[in-house]
Amino acid sequence: MSNQLRTFFILAIITLTGTSFKAQQSDSPKLIVGIVIDQMCYEYLYRYQDKFCENGFNLIMKEGTNCRNTLYNYVPTYTGPGHASIYTGTTPENHGIVGNEWFERPTNSIVNCVDDLTVRPIGTSSDDGKCSPHYLKTPTVTDQLKLTYPSAKVVSMSIKDRGAILPGGHLSDGSYWYDYATGKFITSSFFKNELPKWVNDFNNKNAVDTYLKETWNTILDIRSYGESGPDDSPYEGLLPGKTSPTFPYNLKEMTNGVPNYSLFTATPFANTYLADFAIQSIDAELLGKDQQTDMLCISFSTPDIAGHTFGPYSIELEDIYIRLDMEIGKLIKALNEKVGKDQYVLFLTADHAVVPVPQYLIDKKLPGGYVYLTEKMTQLKKEVELKFGVDLIQDQENLNIYLNHTLIADKKLDIKDVSNFIADKVTLWEGVKRVFTDAQLRNGNSDDEWLNMIRRGYHNKVSGDVIFMLEPGYLPKSTETANSHKGTSHGSAFNYDTHVPLLWYGAKIPQQEVFRTINIPDIASTLTHLLYLQRSGAMTGEPILEILK
Repeated sequence: MSNQLRTFFILAIITLTGTSFKAQQSDSPKLIVGIVIDQMCYEYLYRYQDKFCENGFNLIMKEGTNCRNTLYNYVPTYTGPGHASIYTGTTPENHGIVGNEWFERPTNSIVNCVDDLTVRPIGTSSDDGKCSPHYLKTPTVTDQLKLTYPSAKVVSMSIKDRGAILPGGHLSDGSYWYDYATGKFITSSFFKNELPKWVNDFNNKNAVDTYLKETWNTILDIRSYGESGPDDSPYEGLLPGKTSPTFPYNLKEMTNGVPNYSLFTATPFANTYLADFAIQSIDAELLGKDQQTDMLCISFSTPDIAGHTFGPYSIELEDIYIRLDMEIGKLIKALNEKVGKDQYVLFLTADHAVVPVPQYLIDKKLPGGYVYLTEKMTQLKKEVELKFGVDLIQDQENLNIYLNHTLIADKKLDIKDVSNFIADKVTLWEGVKRVFTDAQLRNGNSDDEWLNMIRRGYHNKVSGDVIFMLEPGYLPKSTETANSHKGTSHGSAFNYDTHVPLLWYGAKIPQQEVFRTINIPDIASTLTHLLYLQRSGAMTGEPILEILK
């Protein structure tokens, strides 16, 4: 057969079958499902295990791969950087998401990691819809999938905007997040000009209004929650409408019958709402229905929203995880029915973990405490002005101190001298462990692990000139108030924030436990090989060979 005739027959086959050449590798799964749980400590898999059902976390742990030593290898450990690192396969020094918010020098303001004033809200008139991934400086694995195989579908969703937008990347077929003004799922004109019919149909059920008439009580007998502290704990904050952090939470009474769409997100019903939305998307978007691999990215935000208020030893958080386990089981059941038990791969991890309430640590005679930054920064500004004749500090955000570069140049000062002076002063603060300057972070590799963790989370365009880290168990606070010793947070380089679960389950995933150190960027690198893709952008992660063997 001549070359011309061979070409004719190939083109004819492509035309008749309606397929592209070349389709995805035939042995790839039909669907990749990524589940990120916002603020999940590794130990929750075991502390609550006896109360989990058979078909949720326990099923994945029993039949899949459990990577038991998975760590974040940078700071800060926040939601935005976490989601970006999971899906880009690299750290903030490359993807540019150095926090949930940071100080932006050109606008002299604090910006959110997904804020975008150039786009229009879709599905709402509120500013919650003015978001996109435009700050993300490198492609995600989902972007690489779309670049390589344009017919692949990528759909992402979360209660939080950043939990939906960063996993879906720049090329997603639909990224949807919760609108605090209406209680509905929305998007922006970066992704869509209008909401798909299936999203409108889901929104029109007004499920959140129904949930806000219900009562959140423990799903089991409250006396059986022995893995947690007392219900009425002095270390827990209050939800609006409550005078004590105790069950039951009668949402209708707490809101006086007026829907509080923000309050809803701190209840386990928000996890159910998101899981139902995800399940509906499988059929609506025809995910996993052909030979081309698709991706579904789901981020459960409620454990973090509630976790900040109640802390990791609260009955509220334990109940949320027991109920979330049931939602994971429901999702797996839907995937088995709609896609096929051996046709998908699911991975589950967290964007960060969390520190116990520092006051609880103090009362237990363990290391911990608070650093009140408003007072500290006021004094520091005075010291800088006394030394250099003018206040040269523009802002402090996420333990990053930003200097006024223009003023330093006008005064013909050496920015290294200013940075070193500030670093020396901050080092003296009680509760501060280490301080690093911009110059130190630019000077290549080091065997100093704390410096390297900060370097991986540092981007010279958006990070500060002086960055400091606190001692283990310490949290930064603005000022000391009656409530400042209640609730908790995250963001540090220590294991209580960096050690998270990583589970794999589904088609050809081995049944095993892996104990070697795995870094969060390794997830996207592993997906690259499951999907037969080029390593994307600035990817630095290494594939998890135990998954691929």
